[in-house]
Amino acid sequence: MEAADINDDVVHPEVRAHITNLVSALGGYSVDDDGSYKLGDEALDVLRDLKKWIRFYDEKTNRMDVARCLAEANLVGGDLLQILTLWPQSETDSKYKARIALACFEVMVPLTWPMEKERAEMTINHHRHMPVLQLAQLSYKRAIINFDAIPILNTAVRVALPSMAMPIGERTPRDQAIIKLILFFLRNVAMIAPPQGVKYEGDETQVSRSATIDAFSYQDTFLTLLTLASNMGEDFRTEDVIVMEIIFHLVKRVDPSSLFVSEKQLNIAKGQELASEMRKEAAMLKSYNKTTTTRHSRFGTMIWVKRADGKMVTVSGQEALLDAKTRERKMDSSKTFRPPRRARKPEMEPKDLGPPVTLDERARQQLRSFVQDFLDSGFNPLFLHVRQSIDREALHVLNQHKSQFFYLVAWFLEAERMRRKAKREESKSTSAAGEEVNSFNLVAAVLQQEMFASTNRALDRSYSDKDWQLLTSVMRCYTQIFLTVQEMSESPNEEDQEIAENTLSRLFYEETTHDLIANIARTYKDQGFEYLDAATELVHTFLRILEGYSKQNVDLQVRSRKRARRKKKAAKAAAAVAAARAAGEEAEDIGVPKDNDADDSGDDEQHAERVTQERKFEFGKFAIRFAPQGVVDTFVAFTKFYRDLNDAQLKRAHRYFYRVAFKQELGVMLFRLDIINLFYNMVKGPDPLDKSSPMFKEWEELSKQIIRKCVKKLQERPALFTELLFSKIGSTTHFLEHGYEKPTTTTTPRPGAELEFKRATERDEQIGIAVSVLIDKQQTEHLQWLKNQLASAMSERQAWENVDKAMATTTEGAADGEAADVSSNKSASPHTTIRPDTEARRTAMFKNPHLRLLMRLVGMERLTPTLDETPDSTWILPSNHTAEAIQDTIDLINKAEFSPPIFEDGGSAEDQLRRKSAAASRRTRAAYDDDEEEIRRFLGDDDDEGGIGEDFLFTPGGPTARKPDARPQKKRQRRRRREAGSGDEEDEGVSDEVLAERARKRREKELEKMRKIKSEMYVHASDDETDDERDREFFERERKRQETKDSTFDSMLGRLGLSVLSQANGGEKSVWEAVLDDEADGDGSDGEGGRSAKRRKKQVSSDSDEEEEEEEEEEDIDEELPKSKTSKKKAATTSKRPARRPAAAKKRAVVELSNDDEDADEEDEVEDAMDVDSANEGTTTKDVPLPSSPGEGLGRRINRMVVDDQDEDEDDQPVVAARQRPRARGGFILDSSDEE
Repeated sequence: MEAADINDDVVHPEVRAHITNLVSALGGYSVDDDGSYKLGDEALDVLRDLKKWIRFYDEKTNRMDVARCLAEANLVGGDLLQILTLWPQSETDSKYKARIALACFEVMVPLTWPMEKERAEMTINHHRHMPVLQLAQLSYKRAIINFDAIPILNTAVRVALPSMAMPIGERTPRDQAIIKLILFFLRNVAMIAPPQGVKYEGDETQVSRSATIDAFSYQDTFLTLLTLASNMGEDFRTEDVIVMEIIFHLVKRVDPSSLFVSEKQLNIAKGQELASEMRKEAAMLKSYNKTTTTRHSRFGTMIWVKRADGKMVTVSGQEALLDAKTRERKMDSSKTFRPPRRARKPEMEPKDLGPPVTLDERARQQLRSFVQDFLDSGFNPLFLHVRQSIDREALHVLNQHKSQFFYLVAWFLEAERMRRKAKREESKSTSAAGEEVNSFNLVAAVLQQEMFASTNRALDRSYSDKDWQLLTSVMRCYTQIFLTVQEMSESPNEEDQEIAENTLSRLFYEETTHDLIANIARTYKDQGFEYLDAATELVHTFLRILEGYSKQNVDLQVRSRKRARRKKKAAKAAAAVAAARAAGEEAEDIGVPKDNDADDSGDDEQHAERVTQERKFEFGKFAIRFAPQGVVDTFVAFTKFYRDLNDAQLKRAHRYFYRVAFKQELGVMLFRLDIINLFYNMVKGPDPLDKSSPMFKEWEELSKQIIRKCVKKLQERPALFTELLFSKIGSTTHFLEHGYEKPTTTTTPRPGAELEFKRATERDEQIGIAVSVLIDKQQTEHLQWLKNQLASAMSERQAWENVDKAMATTTEGAADGEAADVSSNKSASPHTTIRPDTEARRTAMFKNPHLRLLMRLVGMERLTPTLDETPDSTWILPSNHTAEAIQDTIDLINKAEFSPPIFEDGGSAEDQLRRKSAAASRRTRAAYDDDEEEIRRFLGDDDDEGGIGEDFLFTPGGPTARKPDARPQKKRQRRRRREAGSGDEEDEGVSDEVLAERARKRREKELEKMRKIKSEMYVHASDDETDDERDREFFERERKRQETKDSTFDSMLGRLGLSVLSQANGGEKSVWEAVLDDEADGDGSDGEGGRSAKRRKKQVSSDSDEEEEEEEEEEDIDEELPKSKTSKKKAATTSKRPARRPAAAKKRAVVELSNDDEDADEEDEVEDAMDVDSANEGTTTKDVPLPSSPGEGLGRRINRMVVDDQDEDEDDQPVVAARQRPRARGGFILDSSDEE
């Protein structure tokens, strides 16, 4: 009894009772007549009550009890379809029956509505009812499309036909609702499919895609869809996504290439596919037969296997007896990897696509006819309107409609390409008379710039939001667009070729699209095979078409992000100029330079050239983006499905690996054990590719070449043995390819821009403006930090000042001299270092221009202003700021903080600032730039015209080992006196340009001297190395050179009558020794035997003063002469000066040199004569005799002799290096030859 009282009903009994009563009152079959269905007296009210139960009970309470009761009562097949038969097509004037038919569809639409519930939102009631209702919907669809009494789909169109026939402006909301209701009914019928995981007991062919297409074609529903699609945007607007959704569920997962082939070709293709599948099955069975059971399988088998390390392992099973490889595979199969449990990932495959669909011949022909008619008439209007609805985010557009839109665009573009291909094959022997019908204008709506922008936007947004289903559809759409445009470029129609070239330039123009495609291919991770297939197909198509297009268009340009930012800045500057002109200001007042077409034309050309260079596209650099390890891993994951891939997919993966390994020469990216193992298994593994496949040979050759390349690289780079286990990064790849680390370049950051004030000149106004800007920008923390730094510096300065006051008090009664000493020893406060409290503050000190402006206004400056500024540069408050001045600065900041200034024009504080121009910045750094320029010129870094452009190998001289005979103190004093005499007549009236030119010439003169310095400080260890053969050649060369000099001087002295000197000495002394002894005797002929040290110093000082005056006179003469003569005279006087001689001889030599300047040949002769003279002087150890000595004019007579005899003995002259002119500068003084 208790068991009988238990209620097992899953629906509430009262609900079931109400629904059962309503179904009974609807009507029934007549017993008296021929058994036809008879309506009840209140059938229309009953249908309305059923609709209310579904709406207010199931939908409001989120239950499915009413739908479950109606399914069990067989309402659709037993009542509603029978009621529709009472309204035959001949009765068009019966409004009551039309109203009854509309009420029937109002009930059937919610009953056939797709059930899509999130698993997390499902209740126990949903889990109870959904499997039953899914099977009930299949029975509804089978009854609707296979109902013989009346075409139900056609009847549904008849219900909406009066509303469709009305103009769009005259339709009421009820008419719009009726049209949408019927379209939703058609959508539901097309959408219902056998659910996955649920076994359908009926005949699936009655609810298959072929049956659905047949019903839509037989009941003229395709004509209704074509009418709606072709008039979309004119007579219909909000119905666009519903029509698109119906078409989507009719054509999804249908291969477009199978529609436009003949029946014979289709049979051949099916036969080849069957043969391929049978070969795969035979290969699989063959591999299984190796380990299949035999008649001995009832005996157990266990063997011991000895591993390489000597350990023994037990392996069970008879397959271990076959061979060693099988035993190893058996051991590997026993190793199970148990990864940590993770949350279940959502289904990555598209839910609304389902498995691939195979159509029968009747359905294929019907769908082919519909696709052709749709491409000819409805494609452009429908997809143009849907794209516009998606772009404006219309309310009737749902999230799944975007994915369906891009999927259908890709599907119909591929269908159009297949149709054109079939047409070309059919009309090979005929003329191209029907070419106009097959024009690409039929799909022009999806080949416009607006469509490309929408596609790029969807690609970026879906990738950012990780909407993989939408991203998959967008990638397939992009691929088909590229393929369609490529086919247009190959068309014989010139107009199509021009349009294709235009379209490709637009597609490839955005560099962000290139980066996004590379990122999509690099970041694949468990998104499913559909996503993987779409991503690899897009990369393959994009690279292939872009490579061909870049070869045809060498000057291909792309727009980068830097260019976009520059355009934004230009637009902002233009807006600022317009605002300034409206306010009556000049463009320079807001920091924007005025336009000057005459002066800036050259700059415009340089700017245009620079932009073109930045945007120039290079395919080699672009292809590197698809070579990182992430993209390689994506194609490796795709290739792992090689057993299930077709030839086109295998070719896609093969071309990518070939490009990476050989075209880009980055085979190192493929040198990983799992990749090498995959290539080997594809060719010679246990489950290889089918050898009859056309791609087997190509994969076999590629695998062989990659493995051979890997072995060769292992021999060259032993480090690759370790790297075989890991993925490769950029630095590792470069090292393995080239054998050295990749050089890295670092860029130094630039500090914030320098700002200046437009009008404010007073310091308090400037500080007020700077403080107001920081407050307006919500940067008050910088103000507080700056005040703390100033307060700390003020306390420190106050302490130093207190110490000074205390010291002054203790020395109050001291003497005047002592007081003067105390004041001179007064302590000076050191500078205060400004220390940032955080890294953000340090960055603001370097980058924030407004904070930097305020820091400079309060007196802060960098510790090393001559060096380039870095984020780690030190700022200080100099010691010349007193505590009182710092306190005044703090008061100004507080005043500006609590009572900010108000400006007359009503602008903000930031409007009172402008960026300091480059010219002003250069003037600010002029003092430092002069020193840097001189250093640059000295180091040879100046490559401009007139620059030095040389590298000095040695630094100018070190300290001399000899003490100077006279200190140049007197000379420095004379210079100071001359500079102090501002009333000098020579300096009056001299312009700054002349003074600057003189300074430049003096600097060039000093630099010329530096070039001639030969340093002996750099002696390397290699100088100690000995080479006997080299030494012997050197001494032999020197001996011959000495003999030549001796013979030359013997001949010269013989002409002068001095050859007796060598005979008087009995031949014991050489000619040089005789000359030196003669000069030494002349030193003692004055009868004094020497001078005192004091007189020698005086003579040296006077001589140096005279020499300084002569040099200044020569410089003044050089400035007055023309430039060509000045340079020639300067070269003669600086680089070819004779040795110092007595005063009279020196004056005569100067006269001779000035005369020789007129003749270049004589100048060279004088240079040789001076070389000889300097060689003589370099060997002496005593002073040169005065003119009154016996040796008077000896050196001068020798010079003249050399000049006279140069033409005859030019080849016999000794090579003597030119001696530099001794100077009383540069830190040391040489011996003077002017002493008596």
